[in-house]
Formats: sequence, structure tokens, C-alpha cells
Amino acid sequence: QVTLVESGGQLVQAGGSLRLSCVASGRTFSSRAMGWFRQAPGKERLFVAAINWSGDSTHYAGVVRERFTISRDNAKNTVYLQMNSLKPEDTATYYCTQYDGDTYTYPRTSWGQGTQVTVSS
Repeated sequence: QVTLVESGGQLVQAGGSLRLSCVASGRTFSSRAMGWFRQAPGKERLFVAAINWSGDSTHYAGVVRERFTISRDNAKNTVYLQMNSLKPEDTATYYCTQYDGDTYTYPRTSWGQGTQVTVSS
């Protein structure tokens, strides 16, 4: 199993930026696709972004496309989510996840504990 630890969540003003980090330990990180989901209170956990193991393929939810960028540094066992032009509706707990394969077409197998992002209007 892989342990995932997210960090970087903060209270920010609308229009601001944050970079979230997810550090993986345990099983091989570089051989698995990684992703970010988010969940607001009382809502279901929703897909945000994903990246394949080599970092040359990414996918984004429509609501964050062109504002958020997912990337990874396999040497550091870390995946990032750069969030720009933040909106109040981006407020949520953000979770890192690992997929059961090299692409994000595989099922998810692990979750981090989450990091809180709050965007004020």
C-alpha cells in the first residue's frame, strides 16, 4: 500500500493562487497514475485532475481546466496541483489519490487525508 500526504491548503482570496503537494511513500510512486479530487461539506467527492505515471498525459475537470495544472516529480515521489484564479466555488477539501495502473483509466486504490482550501469572496 501507498501512504499519501497532502499539504498546501490555506485560506486565500478569490483570484489568488495555491500549490498543493502530495507526497507518496510505500510502494512505487512513478509507476502509477495520480490524481486530485475535492469534496465540499455535504457534497460528493468530485474529480479535479489526473496525470499518468510518466507525466506526459493529463486530464482535468471542465470547471478547473485552464486554471489548474497537475504535475509530478517522480524523483521526489510528489504530485502537485497548481491552482490559479481561485474562485469561492473551489472551496473544498482536496484529496490526493493513486490509480491502480499507469493511466487514470484504472480504478483508484489509495487516498490521502486531505488538505483544506478555502477561497473567500
